[in-house]
Amino acid sequence: MSDDIYAHIPVGGIIVNHEVVHQLHASHSIASGQSRHVDKGADAANTAGYYLIGDLARDFGVTLRALRFYEDKGLLRPGRRGAVRLYSDRDRERLAIILKGKQLGFTLGEIAGMIERNEGDFNSASNGLTLRLSVDQISEQIRHLEAQKRDIEAAITELEASRAHVARLKL
Repeated sequence: MSDDIYAHIPVGGIIVNHEVVHQLHASHSIASGQSRHVDKGADAANTAGYYLIGDLARDFGVTLRALRFYEDKGLLRPGRRGAVRLYSDRDRERLAIILKGKQLGFTLGEIAGMIERNEGDFNSASNGLTLRLSVDQISEQIRHLEAQKRDIEAAITELEASRAHVARLKL
């Protein structure tokens, strides 16, 4: 397979604990350029168009600790005003890519590589934000997830047998 052929995976809904917690599409602030303005009194003019860490955490259904962790790993790069982190629309896009990558089973290292390779190439056109993956990346991830699925199914079978054994002992 050639790495010149790419699939654009829609970031769309970010799923956390089996629930869609965030939808990105053309009418969302990322694509439309609309954002909540950080209002810090006299500093509001210097922070317009940015988001606070709590806004991002709430909007994407993640913890503050997770956002700080992604920053420590270099995946997010918020600006600062004193001790306050200021997240841009670009940071929102990167977070959506991180969460979609995790949802698809990629490691943070793999996600970092994808972000780095595709930094200027995220597509937030009318179809919404997408993650560009090569056919080889997709095929490898499918193989990896299928192996995990087999391991999980084997573990479930073993646990069900143990549960049945314990239930028989209770009789």
